[in-house]
Amino acid sequence: MKQTISILSLAVVLAACGGASSDPAKTEEKKEAAAATGTAYVIDTATTTVDWRATHKGGMAPRFGTISVNDGTLSVENGAVTAGNFTINLAALKVDTASVTEPGKKAADLEKHLKSPDFFDAAKYATAKFVITKVAPYDSAQQKSLLPDATNLISGNLTLKDSTVNITFPAQVTIVNDDITARAKFTIDRTAWGIHYKTEGSPENWLISKDVEIGFTLKAKKK
Repeated sequence: MKQTISILSLAVVLAACGGASSDPAKTEEKKEAAAATGTAYVIDTATTTVDWRATHKGGMAPRFGTISVNDGTLSVENGAVTAGNFTINLAALKVDTASVTEPGKKAADLEKHLKSPDFFDAAKYATAKFVITKVAPYDSAQQKSLLPDATNLISGNLTLKDSTVNITFPAQVTIVNDDITARAKFTIDRTAWGIHYKTEGSPENWLISKDVEIGFTLKAKKK
């Protein structure tokens, strides 16, 4: 029997994106983690994918790439996710070479810059963390989402560098037997975590949008 619920998302990231294809994540202060009840599922890091997309306002093509997940767990009780968390490997952030086409520009140079103190400071903060604080039903009569078949609103504390912000976004998950597949696509404002490099607000700092688009497909298996 197949049932669909929705769950989390990750988060992290960089310097921008186009928000037209995804929902903006609601941001609030850090909240208490949800209590883990029910059956534990372990995130399959080999098949879980996290994508990012960033937009440069100086005429360059959008940049995009991937981020890996180190580990994580989900809890499910009575067909619903009750809690969960996962760790994101910012030190392994990748820039897709297909997104860097300008002469003299290299994906490796952008990766190095994104890992620098201007953005994630990956040498000091090698990982980011997402911890679920609430899972609520998605009501299409009350909310409008660009994510097809959204079934839940997921709230969680996202920690980037030394800042923790609670985010809420629509997500869709399918549970089949002992497997979970979760999908989401949303936009975050990187300045909420103190990442202000070249954001809007002054003549010299306007080139990189403060919005970042995150998309993921998360796989988990019952312990």
